[in-house]
Amino acid sequence: MSNIHFIGGEKGGVGKSLVARVLAQYFIDAKVPFLGFDTDRSHGALLRFYGDYAAPAVLDRHDSLDPVMEAALEDPQRRILVDLAAQTQQPLAKWLDDSDVLAVAEENGLTLTWWHVMDSGRDSVDLLRQWLDQFGGRLKLVIVLNEVRGDRFEILEASGERARAEALGASVITLRHLPDTTMQKIDQQSTSFWAAVNHPDRAATGLGLLERQRVKVWLQRVYGELAKLGV
Repeated sequence: MSNIHFIGGEKGGVGKSLVARVLAQYFIDAKVPFLGFDTDRSHGALLRFYGDYAAPAVLDRHDSLDPVMEAALEDPQRRILVDLAAQTQQPLAKWLDDSDVLAVAEENGLTLTWWHVMDSGRDSVDLLRQWLDQFGGRLKLVIVLNEVRGDRFEILEASGERARAEALGASVITLRHLPDTTMQKIDQQSTSFWAAVNHPDRAATGLGLLERQRVKVWLQRVYGELAKLGV
């Protein structure tokens, strides 16, 4: 059964593309076939870091996401990964409703999963509330607490939205913090996470031995979180 993973959160800068990159690397390392779609027309991370596995999908027409569903139906064993740019939730919602995509997915045994990536700010909580109002109980939901963008989520806990989401069946995972300097070096060199862990040439990746080790440990911890979800 194919699973379409929408990596969202609506707000820019919360780490959606980072989550998409981690999932892409997870699928590669686990030898799980997948195809990525990148909706960011200006600086798409999937196209930049995992170009051999990704295609553009700019949401500028009513049928822009049709290839996502078609790709899932073509190969039930393949995962589909959609990295959503900021402020694309409404075009996605219109596509879901206009074509009754949820019914098509159910008829064909497809699972649609929304990954709601959050930082520790109030905006992310408000956006989660809006998502739950619109989609709660209709799509499978994974909330990603991105500690790379802040590690204190008291606003979320106090809001009651996490409890509300979990009552609707949502899963919650944590993306642990990786030192900013290390992430900047990876991004500067357009390095895949595999290369960041395994490439011994410091000139190519900018990473020393212990930095590569820290990335390896970080990635293993993230993989542990993903394994619990059975993605």
